[in-house]
Amino acid sequence: MDRDRQLRDHLVGVLRGGNAHMPFAEAVAQFPEAQINTQPPRVDYTFWHLLEHLRLTQADILAYLTQADYQAPAWPRDYWPARDTRATKHEWDESVAAFQRDLEAIIGIVADDGTDLLRTVPSNDEHTVLREVLIVADHNAYHIGELGILRQVTKAWSRQHSAE
Repeated sequence: MDRDRQLRDHLVGVLRGGNAHMPFAEAVAQFPEAQINTQPPRVDYTFWHLLEHLRLTQADILAYLTQADYQAPAWPRDYWPARDTRATKHEWDESVAAFQRDLEAIIGIVADDGTDLLRTVPSNDEHTVLREVLIVADHNAYHIGELGILRQVTKAWSRQHSAE
């Protein structure tokens, strides 16, 4: 296997989770509907706020990777839902699906042999595709781990998962 393909495969593995990181699908699997809007102790946001932050941030970086006319959203306002926002199960499921779609789009960019990972993004000649992909991987790993730990703290895991 050539080095370029090896790098792409490693990046895809990190983006999908596993190895040292909990995969997104595991972190949100069988999430108890009654706890979607729960605010864990000593945390300023709910589980849904955290999920939305993951989705919004990843969607922003996907736009940054692909749009020449990219305009950055306002930080932090546009990267988190309003504190008083509550979600329904349907909205939770839509956020999960959108996160997964955008992740697969980013993975598609990485896996495409036609993508020069060291090429700059369309709207900024100082940031490369590789840099942005690593930011997505890093940000997702951090907050997906946080989601898993907060599920443990609030006993939002099934008995089977807790025993593992």
